Amino acid sequence: MSRLPPLEPDRLSPEQRRVYDAIASGPRAGVRGPFLALLHVPELTDRIQHLGKYLRFGTCFPPRLSEFAILITSRHFTCQYEWHAHEPHAREGGLAPSIIDAVRQRRRPASMQPDESAVFDFTSELLANGKVSDIAYERALKAFGARGVVELGALIGYYIMIAMTLLAHDVKLPPGTAPPLAS
Repeated sequence: MSRLPPLEPDRLSPEQRRVYDAIASGPRAGVRGPFLALLHVPELTDRIQHLGKYLRFGTCFPPRLSEFAILITSRHFTCQYEWHAHEPHAREGGLAPSIIDAVRQRRRPASMQPDESAVFDFTSELLANGKVSDIAYERALKAFGARGVVELGALIGYYIMIAMTLLAHDVKLPPGTAPPLAS
């Protein structure tokens, strides 16, 4: 159980119900994880879910790369729920299992495509140092253009916020699910 009391769908306020229905009918196909905590503040939830929808489904990045950045972010914070939710999307998006396993083990993947290497370095440096080196930035800029580096920075920031929401409120994995990450 999360630190916050669960919200029963049939007991939501009209504003909570509006946001709940918007999330449930969208590409996420369900209201779970961070949204169960966030729904306590429906206006915030609505704004966050619209931003997340864009960053997850509307950027210039294919799922292989956006989910890669999400996994690197969730691993940085050992956010079990975020990893659990996004590892299947990374696999479905075509990210190699060896890359996923290396990130899970906090290692630089041995074999990456150039665009994957650009995402790995940009994301890892931003998370570890709070900034990106000129070399990593220029490589990402060359690979993805100005739009891409802006969207990548925003994607990382968004999933930091989601990780903090999940961790602060101790949102649990689905029952019977083993934690996918070692501490």
